[in-house]
Amino acid sequence: MREYELMVIINPEVDDRAVEPTLKKFLEVVTRENGTLDNVDIWGRRRLAYEIQKKSEGIYAVVRFHSEPATAQELDRVLNLNEAIMRTKIIRPEEQRIHPHHDVNGEPVPAEA
Repeated sequence: MREYELMVIINPEVDDRAVEPTLKKFLEVVTRENGTLDNVDIWGRRRLAYEIQKKSEGIYAVVRFHSEPATAQELDRVLNLNEAIMRTKIIRPEEQRIHPHHDVNGEPVPAEA
């Protein structure tokens, strides 16, 4: 199992009370495949840096979860099929970390004498 972080921008026309149930419906893909949801953080309405689908704002949500790579790929596919979802991005947070004794490329840095 790998750790993933999903950011979703939901169409602002979706009612605020319907955001969490809508998101939970999609996240069932993860739990059905024996994955775990670690954190679901709904940021709410935010102004977009540029228009997406002729909309200047969207409802942001960030989800941290553990699953197999195929499950994360299936979740992204299912989200992109829905018209209420404007954008998605799934990353692996551990690949974004810089370790204290490694350079940006992941190579060990020699200790200074």
